[in-house]
Amino acid sequence: MKSKKEIALEKELLRRLDGKCLEMANLIFNDAEIKYMMDYANNVSIKRLGFNDHGPVHMKTASLNAMIMFDLLKNAGVQFSLVSEQVGTIEDSKVAVFMASMLHDIGMTVGRDNHEIYSMIFGVNIIDRLLKEIYKTEAEKRIILRSLVMEGIAGHMATQKIHSLEAGLVLIGDGCDMEKGRARIPTLLKTKPKVGDIHRYSSTSIQDLSITKGVRKPIRITVKMSESVGFFQIESVLFPKILSSPVNPYIELYAGVIGQEMLQYL
Repeated sequence: MKSKKEIALEKELLRRLDGKCLEMANLIFNDAEIKYMMDYANNVSIKRLGFNDHGPVHMKTASLNAMIMFDLLKNAGVQFSLVSEQVGTIEDSKVAVFMASMLHDIGMTVGRDNHEIYSMIFGVNIIDRLLKEIYKTEAEKRIILRSLVMEGIAGHMATQKIHSLEAGLVLIGDGCDMEKGRARIPTLLKTKPKVGDIHRYSSTSIQDLSITKGVRKPIRITVKMSESVGFFQIESVLFPKILSSPVNPYIELYAGVIGQEMLQYL
């Protein structure tokens, strides 16, 4: 069974999508293998490792974040990598960003270390299978998109250099899922303090993250927190991801404690 939050995210994504990307979303949302992997990834992350949400809600939240930013860049006239390189369309780019965002954490079914690599290993057959449904007679396009999806998955931890705007959106979309709800279950299950708890507590202080049209740049990310410990989450997770992303030149980043002056990072 899907949670209410998961269903709400799916509805919002479907509302925003059209064309091939809408077709792909319907395939993924109704794919049993993907659903099983997402659910088990969350089991491993929360129950076994004591980490925050890495399951279907997180992956769909990261996808929604990426889609919002994708549309803001598109509306600002920014050319995506496939388009500027003349090997694909804007629609193709959106399909790749969506697929990578939806599959980026399925490697958490093994564990945290190198999970982006496991996501690629588990994902390649799924990616090929799904692309064949949408791009039935376009073998070259399927190869191009598979490679771009792989780059997005491989690069979402900012542990290796990525070069396309598409992969850059996957990276930041993932980093933007930091509101307090993501750490709720691990916090409730917690019994003893351990190394790394600062990530959980800093995440719990994040009250709201919004992605809107910027004033100076196409995208504005605004993070509001209840306590200053939330700055740890910004400065150790989100800010480094944005800096390492090819989308960096198009982003304004503001963060601050509610009721106090917002700090401008970018």
